[in-house]
Amino acid sequence: MSLIFKRSSVRRFTDEKVSDEKIESLLKAAMQAPSACNQQAWEFIVVSRPEDKLAISQMHDYAKPAEKASHLIVTIGNLSEARIHRMIEQDLGACNENILLQATHEGLGAVWLGFHPIEDRTLRLKEYLNIPDHCIPFSVICVGYPAHESEVKLRYDESKVHLDRY
Repeated sequence: MSLIFKRSSVRRFTDEKVSDEKIESLLKAAMQAPSACNQQAWEFIVVSRPEDKLAISQMHDYAKPAEKASHLIVTIGNLSEARIHRMIEQDLGACNENILLQATHEGLGAVWLGFHPIEDRTLRLKEYLNIPDHCIPFSVICVGYPAHESEVKLRYDESKVHLDRY
């Protein structure tokens, strides 16, 4: 549980590049996530070119951290691989959380930028990265070394817990 309580959304990064080994570690963690009927209908695009990070950072108001990240990991749902289409968002959510937790473990910072289900965002990303029609760009995760140490606040709120019934 220490990783869960240590993880925070990091939006500012140093200029230090993340090694290929650490990026592979994040992708391995992603693919270890649970998925409906073990369908594992995910794919990834790893983005590191400055011009691509800049373009993605301009795709919506909350995507600014993408420009200065070392790498971006675009998580994609492949509908032609999915047997249960309606569960793909849950599968990718678990996949994203694994990336965020592994990034914390590796001493990296990361933030999950939402794209799906906002149609104009997903269309821009899909067109820019040449993602095929049978695939859904779900999110962009910015990864890098944190520019500063974040203070993590505990979020447990007992008033949101109900026993047996609402």
